[in-house]
Amino acid sequence: MRKWLMRAGVVFAATLAAIQLVPVERANPPVESDIAAPDDVKKILRRSCYDCHSNETRWPWYARLAPVSWLISSDVSEGRREVNFSAWSQFTGGRRARKFKEIVEQVEGNKMPQWYYVLMHPDAKLAPGEKEIILNWAKQALQS
Repeated sequence: MRKWLMRAGVVFAATLAAIQLVPVERANPPVESDIAAPDDVKKILRRSCYDCHSNETRWPWYARLAPVSWLISSDVSEGRREVNFSAWSQFTGGRRARKFKEIVEQVEGNKMPQWYYVLMHPDAKLAPGEKEIILNWAKQALQS
């Protein structure tokens, strides 16, 4: 039994070392156009949203360790696809309105920032007053 456990440990360690060689995208493309928002809104967005929803991602040290790096890279790619505050000018008319509507839905539903992101980044959690600031801003943008 002990011999089997040693072999399993060696295989596990070798596998963990080998997966570190799998490349993962951790780039921050140039900022095309930043979203125009009041300073209080911008401060909240930067702290709670920009790591996944902008080209200004802060890549923590553990974003270099597989398999966590794969998950983080995937989340950032998906977040940027959904809404990228660093490419906001790409959204015009109805598409921009849909993005603001999605922001309202996500914040009201306590879906953003995601719970597992807040576990590692507790300062990203939105306080009730901050939610109200974001919601008022997004709803006002929808009306204009």
